Amino acid sequence: MHPDIHLRLHALRASDLRDRAPRRPAVRDRRPLRTRLGWTLVELGLRLVAAPPAPLRTARIA
Repeated sequence: MHPDIHLRLHALRASDLRDRAPRRPAVRDRRPLRTRLGWTLVELGLRLVAAPPAPLRTARIA
């Protein structure tokens, strides 16, 4: 298939899908990036602390 035809078909298909998609307002987090990043790091830290430690494996000497 010729690349120009392929791009045109893609554009038509994308336009058709956009027309069929339900309209809804974009939800955007209003908090600043610094605040979101900070809370994400706090959540990550809490998950690391709450995770049980992995058991230590010792080498067996036979």
